[in-house]
Amino acid sequence: MMLARPVSACYKQDMALSARNQLPGVVESVQFGSIMAHVVVKVGDNLIESVITRTSAEELELKKGDSVRVVVKSTEVMIAKG
Repeated sequence: MMLARPVSACYKQDMALSARNQLPGVVESVQFGSIMAHVVVKVGDNLIESVITRTSAEELELKKGDSVRVVVKSTEVMIAKG
């Protein structure tokens, strides 16, 4: 019989990432739905919104005021001048 352990025990806290766009910020709000969580992070004067699984938000124990890193990994980034 296999004993269950918390999923968070399987992950390293300081995991190295290949994503170069890592922005330090502070959690402004977290709204939990039944499956997903809507997270708003203040990065400088800007707000960045993300929708992640509720399980991930709970494992990270996200709450307003937490210091976090927003990691952006995308194959397409648009730039507007002005």
